[in-house]
Amino acid sequence: MAPPDETAGENHLRFDEPKFEGEGERKQSGVDHKGSIYAKPDLENGEEYANLVAYISSYYEGPRRKSVVSMEGGDQPKKPWWKFWSRGPKASSDGTLEIPDDWLEADIKQGISNNEVESRRKKTGFNELTTEKENLFLKFLSYFTGPILYVMEIAVLIAAGLREWIDFGAADVVASLKGDIAMRATVVRNGKEEDIKARELVPGDIIIIEEGQVIPADSRLICAYENPSAFEEYKELMRQELNEPSEKKKTEEEDEEEHHHGVSLIAADQSAITGESLAVDKFMGDTAYYTTGCKRGKAYAVVTAPARTSFVGRTASLVQGAKDQGHFKAIMNSIGTALLVIVVAWILLAWIGAFFHHLKLATPESSSENLLHYILILLVVGVPVGLPVVTTTTLAVGAAYLAKDKAIVQKLTAIESLAGVDVLCSDKTGTLTANQLSIREPYVAEDVDVNWMMAVAALASSHNIKSLDPIDKVTILTLKRFPKAREILEQGWKTTKYTPFDPVSKRITCECTCDGHKYIAAKGAPKAILNLTSCSQETADLFKTKAAEFARRGFRSLGVAVKKDDEPWELLGMLSMFDPPREDTAQTIAEAQFLGLQVKMLTGDAIAIAKETCKMLALGTKVYNSDRLIHGGLSGTTQHDLVERADGFAEVFPEHKYQVVEMIQQRGHLTAMTGDGVNDAPSLKKSDCGIAVEGASEAAQAAADIVFLAPGLSTIVSAIKIARQIFQRMKAYIQYRIALCFHLEIYLVTSMIIINETIDVELIVFLALFADLATIAVAYDNAHYEARPVEWQLPKIWFISVTLGCLLALATWVIRGSLFLPNGGIIQNFGNVQEILFLEVSLTENWLIFVTRGGNTWPSWQLVAAIFGVDILSTLFCIFGWLSGPGYATDPRDRANLNPNGRTSVVTAVVVWAYSIGVTIVIAIVYYLMNQIVWLDNLGRKTRSRSDTQMENILGHLSKVAIEHEKDDKGGSRWHLGTRATEAEMDE
Repeated sequence: MAPPDETAGENHLRFDEPKFEGEGERKQSGVDHKGSIYAKPDLENGEEYANLVAYISSYYEGPRRKSVVSMEGGDQPKKPWWKFWSRGPKASSDGTLEIPDDWLEADIKQGISNNEVESRRKKTGFNELTTEKENLFLKFLSYFTGPILYVMEIAVLIAAGLREWIDFGAADVVASLKGDIAMRATVVRNGKEEDIKARELVPGDIIIIEEGQVIPADSRLICAYENPSAFEEYKELMRQELNEPSEKKKTEEEDEEEHHHGVSLIAADQSAITGESLAVDKFMGDTAYYTTGCKRGKAYAVVTAPARTSFVGRTASLVQGAKDQGHFKAIMNSIGTALLVIVVAWILLAWIGAFFHHLKLATPESSSENLLHYILILLVVGVPVGLPVVTTTTLAVGAAYLAKDKAIVQKLTAIESLAGVDVLCSDKTGTLTANQLSIREPYVAEDVDVNWMMAVAALASSHNIKSLDPIDKVTILTLKRFPKAREILEQGWKTTKYTPFDPVSKRITCECTCDGHKYIAAKGAPKAILNLTSCSQETADLFKTKAAEFARRGFRSLGVAVKKDDEPWELLGMLSMFDPPREDTAQTIAEAQFLGLQVKMLTGDAIAIAKETCKMLALGTKVYNSDRLIHGGLSGTTQHDLVERADGFAEVFPEHKYQVVEMIQQRGHLTAMTGDGVNDAPSLKKSDCGIAVEGASEAAQAAADIVFLAPGLSTIVSAIKIARQIFQRMKAYIQYRIALCFHLEIYLVTSMIIINETIDVELIVFLALFADLATIAVAYDNAHYEARPVEWQLPKIWFISVTLGCLLALATWVIRGSLFLPNGGIIQNFGNVQEILFLEVSLTENWLIFVTRGGNTWPSWQLVAAIFGVDILSTLFCIFGWLSGPGYATDPRDRANLNPNGRTSVVTAVVVWAYSIGVTIVIAIVYYLMNQIVWLDNLGRKTRSRSDTQMENILGHLSKVAIEHEKDDKGGSRWHLGTRATEAEMDE
């Protein structure tokens, strides 16, 4: 045969992970007269290989979609109306229910009785996850909380009392996890098999788990369904584990299978629970986890725990316990509280000034010059009631932008959190990697054609293309890159016997014929394949060395050998399989790091696989086993330092991911977490911004703040950029709005005190209304994004905003003071004091948004159009004297030509426009100069890595303390402090 292409061995091929097969797609199998297992091909032998080659050639790799088990809702158990305090059975203080050992000893043929089922259900409840219903009325009231809304509510009450009618008119996570799993379960009760709802199971029930089903509860495997006599062997195994715990330590040379009992009973898909890419073999005595899928086999099992205390149940409790950080809400409340305190101070000053002018509390009603009107005016201008509206609109429009990039925002405030994130914790399987096996770097023995080896590997695979397991599928589809290997398969092969993989021989064999010769192709564990052959010691040593190298790198290896007629077995080589990173992951991580993010990988896979993935992604090699984090003897500051410096952790469980996120947050970092499985749900909820990647489970999507519809992490870079643009819009608006508050507070209070004058309350309302109407369009404005994580530098924002507000107030006093000049100052022909002030304040305030938005980008046409429209409306107010009031002015009146009808000449309005433009230019220059000051640019910027060494050490020591209870000889009780047992000690 011709030699292969030089690059053929380097080609990688990926495939979609198969979904749960239904009954109609199960592999047909049987037993021959010698007891060997064989597969019955769906096609005649003459067509078998022709169809296999056609499948390889025509296979199309579409977008990945993870199987998600649908869960129908069922009725909740009702409790008597008088038991309003009851919440069902409670777990113990550590969150677990202690199941008596005798509950788990039912006979596999008899099961338990119905009476026993009811008795146990009263203690454990139904086999489902539940959560308390939320009070919708209290939830409705919660939308009206916060300092800004409190002020708005007070202002409404005051306006109603003064009859100022213009003013007066001015994702359940646990539910997704619970899903009331109305899947079915086959249970043995009263000596017969029954099909029931999974929620009706109780601990101790004997269930039957088989291929294609979802495992209905945490269960301990007993024996194969076809071999019930092994029940006695199971009971003996349980007695040994209970009475004679093994103290034998594992050595490096021992195979992992030696620690299991017997042969594999089932294979379970745990990818959504532990992150493991491949189905996991389960043996006698092993635990099969609730909601995972059975991929192969049929066995008896005993339910060991109800849903609430199952693996997934503990995950659900972590999600429920993870409270929303409310970072954006805290910032808005901080600003609102500060403005409220400031406006109260201004009101106090205004009242003191009003006492010297002998003002009444609420009269005259027709005038704005009374104490309650002063309060109303300052509340309206001092606390921006439109702030929640504009910021929410900005976030909502930003969410629409993110949706175009296939990022669905489930919580608007997550956008602000994403903009400030500086640590990204990512799950590996299905997120950084494709959750798709790939054949990498095949090792070919000396003088062996790689095409012949690949053809033999395909021969030693299942040919039932309707139901291929992941390993057989990737083996067969790899021939897409080896056309000469496909040609070999087209040379008239016929299968005579096929023996699928079994844990004893650890290999697959296929007997077939071609051109009158008989071949036996074998594929399996490297050690098992090597034992078949009688190759030279040099070849065997090289083979072992290569297998060890693949194992160190985290690759899964399969040896390939062939036997022709009566010739000895020939060792052909070895395939190495790996779940590769997505094609765009390395570039995405590099871009994320350029944007100031530190990326940490958290995976349930082995540490060798984790390190190999990190090398491929240039992510750093400081990857540690979760035991180093939990049982490594670290605590306090040392433990926090390890988490902060690490590039990732391997062999982690949900509790570990949650703990890592929590420690990073305690160090002052804003953290994003990406993931796709149930095991990621707690950390997704705990993080400042949880991101469920494409194909995520329902639980992960419900726990996340943002859901990606595009595969991988590529969307996160554009999402971060968009989030930071949205942040810039909100920061520009907040700076603008605080400046407006100070502008009117300073001017109005000083005018109240000095000249006993204010702007009419009706015009004040429209000033506030116009300011927010004009700037709602800021949500559609063009904006730049920072190259580093953004944050609310509140001291800097306050400094700049107060400075701008003072300049605006000074500009308003200049135009008001000019009206005292003998020639009327700014008035040309005729004018009205109220309307002139209204127009100047409206124009300078509206144009301030062009200053605070910065000059990195041009303003959008939506923002320009909105502000221009409000400016025209303000000008019409001024010219026609709308809501100008009686037209009063401070004495002496005869110094200006004041129009008694409140009108202002067009020429005067033009002068006000020109003056306002000049004021805006001066303010823009001042704003630019302030942003060039280095100390001001860093004012309020927090140190992202901060540690409280003393407190961290105290909490670390407290975590190791337990309260112990003892009884003396006389029956008295004594409590004292002791050392908490480790998990390993508790397991023993």
